[in-house]
Amino acid sequence: MDRSKDNANPTILNASDLPSRRRELSAKKRDDGGTGLFDGLVPAYNYLNDPFDGPLSSSDSDDDSFEDIDEQEIYDLIAPISDPEHPLSLAELAVVNLPDIHVEPPTSPQSSISTVVVEITPTITHCSLATVIGLGVRVRLEQALPPRFRVDVRVKKGAHNTDDAVNKQLRDKERVAAALENGTLMGVIRKMLSTCE
Repeated sequence: MDRSKDNANPTILNASDLPSRRRELSAKKRDDGGTGLFDGLVPAYNYLNDPFDGPLSSSDSDDDSFEDIDEQEIYDLIAPISDPEHPLSLAELAVVNLPDIHVEPPTSPQSSISTVVVEITPTITHCSLATVIGLGVRVRLEQALPPRFRVDVRVKKGAHNTDDAVNKQLRDKERVAAALENGTLMGVIRKMLSTCE
């Protein structure tokens, strides 16, 4: 279904006006040479080369310390994802927005697992590809973030006619795993993620 017919005037933001640290700092590259584009459907994360774990300074005495990852860094990871129907990014279409991204700290002192919550806003309330967009965001984050993060991607409440059903699909690990085994769907997601660094 072509959303451009349903929404002749979607909100399009100028890429130079989007919030980003990438203009200020160069993005960290993975030491293992991976692209982060769902490298062969097998996570290539190596605990010895966490891309977000910079060298410890002399003031860091705790070997378990990690560099903090904030909402802006998460936004920078997902902003360039291409929309499956438009030649524009999810950020340019305001599908992903910085205020709708939250990094929640671990729920207990014994845990090091943080949660990244991303709420997406489809351009129209009956978008047939909302689940695919959410899946693309989830794949991007699961590939780019170290395993100490859990990813929760959902449609923003009231932004879609069937937001509860879409969110149920995005939370269901078995459905997500089955979707990622679908070659056609993975082709769409690879194309969406091809615009990411």
